[in-house]
Order: sequence, then C-alpha cells, then structure tokens
Amino acid sequence: MLLDATAVLAGFILLVWGADRFVAGAAGTARILGVSPLIVGLTIVGFGTSAPEMLVSAMAALAGNPDLGVGNAIGSNITNIALILGTTAVIAPLTVRSETLRRELPLLMAIMLVSVGLLADRELDRLDGIILLIALVAFLVWLVHLARSSKKDDPIVQEFIAEIPAAMSLSRALLWLVIGLAVLLVSSRLLVWGAVNIAEAFGISDLVIGLTVVAIGTSLPELAASVVAARRGEHDIAVGNVLGSNIFNLLAVMGLPGVILPGPIPAAVLTRDFPIMIGLTLAFFFLAHGIGKPGHFSRRSGVLLLASFLAYQLILYFGILG
Repeated sequence: MLLDATAVLAGFILLVWGADRFVAGAAGTARILGVSPLIVGLTIVGFGTSAPEMLVSAMAALAGNPDLGVGNAIGSNITNIALILGTTAVIAPLTVRSETLRRELPLLMAIMLVSVGLLADRELDRLDGIILLIALVAFLVWLVHLARSSKKDDPIVQEFIAEIPAAMSLSRALLWLVIGLAVLLVSSRLLVWGAVNIAEAFGISDLVIGLTVVAIGTSLPELAASVVAARRGEHDIAVGNVLGSNIFNLLAVMGLPGVILPGPIPAAVLTRDFPIMIGLTLAFFFLAHGIGKPGHFSRRSGVLLLASFLAYQLILYFGILG
C-alpha cells in the first residue's frame, strides 16, 4: 500500500512538472516559428495543461480500466470549476473582459450537451470516441480561426504575450518539449498503476478513484496556472485555462477510452456526476459571460463554488459507505 501511495504522489508531482516543461517547450517552439501568441495560448497551452488528463485516460484504458478515464474527464471538469475557479476567485476576484473567451463559452455548452447525448445510452462505444476526437480536431481548427479573427486589443492577447516564453532557443525549446512529453508518459503510467492498486485494496470503483484522487491530481497544472495568472492580474488567462481544459476533457479525455476500450459506463455517471457537471458548467457560463457587463467571479461566488465541491466530495464519500 505504501508503494502504491508513493507511486500516486510521485506520479502527480512528475505530471505537474512534465506538463509545465511540455507547455514551455511547445509554446517556445511555436513562438520561434512565428506563430501568434494568441494561437499558441488558445491551442498549445490549452492542450498542454490538459495533457495529464489525456495521458492518464489513455493509460487507464490501455490497462483495462476505462472507467477511471471517464471519471477523470468528468471529475476534472467538476474540479476545474468548483475547486480551481473557486480557490482562484477567493484569492483574487476575477473579471472577464475578453471577447475571445465569450465566443468560446457557448461552444463549451454545446460540447457538453453533445457528450451527454452520446452517453445517454450508457455506452461509450468506439463510434462515440471517434466522434469526440473528430470534434477535438474541428475545435482546434476553430480555435486557430478564432485567434486570427480576434481583435488585437483583446485583453487576453496582451496577457498571453507576457506569459509565453520568448528568450529560448529552438534547440532548448525542442529539448524541453521531448523531455516534458517523456515525463508525462512515464508519470501517467505510474499514477494509473498506483491509483488502480489503491482502488482494488479498498474496494473502491475505478470511477470514484477517477472522479476524486486522479481528477484532483491531474488538475493541479490548471490550479497552479490559474492562481498565478490571477495574482498577476491576468484574469482572462485564469478563466481561459479552465474553459479550454474543460473542452479538452470532454472531447479528448472522454474520447480516448471509447476508442481504446469501448464499453458500458456506470449508471452513476448519468444520474449523479453528469447533472452536477452540467449545473456547475451553467454557473460557470453565466458568471464568465456576464449579463450586459463583464463576467465576474467574486469572492462570494468563489466560496459558493468551493462549498459545492465539498458537497460533491461528501456525496461520493457517503456513496462509497453505502
């Protein structure tokens, strides 16, 4: 048991470090090659911060535990909104001024409804996975178009310019890209191995492990990125990290188990977890979009989000006891 817990802890630490190096290498490479900061920020950085969830999901499916991957996707979305945005808003209330982000928000709602529809039959089959991954490619193409059509004075553009590394040679950027990806692959496998062993030892389902321990752990890069961005006054990046990550989770993290190891999903996903994710996503939409004014996450809304996260964890805990 001690070895399993050590593997999970080491996996989390290496995942966070690997994701950071992967994003730095990829962003540095793209910037040297002349890609605009907004395209880098919306695509490469967004993809990179979701890399831990994607690799854990793929590794779990390859190991014969697809429920862990499904739980990771849904649990990460819940964690991103309730825990990460809640914590960030309590530390530094957020104001959303970027029109680019407001144009992304309806897409998150649409993708969420599509994912719910695909899983309504309680099956995550290969066709569902393929549809989600094709939608991922379409989303990336749309992001590039969005970045090119966004106004140059959009607040998030200047925030990304300040954040994306510039003083990095191409060889160094490529080195960090390769090292980061290698560490992500190894650490995700280590994390899945330890988490599955712990679940089996305590008689906890792979789904619940994915919704709790793994979801929180793989969301650590988003937590770090959002809190740091908020403290620097980069509010749009802090919110954009969560928005982009949740879309990637629904399309890539959910799609990979369907393609690799299709099969039925637990009934609790539709009756317990999806409704909570939908409710939190609706709250996120209205807080981030704003009604006739910039979106705003106050400290009060942050406290309410944190309270909802605690309530969800208690629901899962008493469900285990039941």
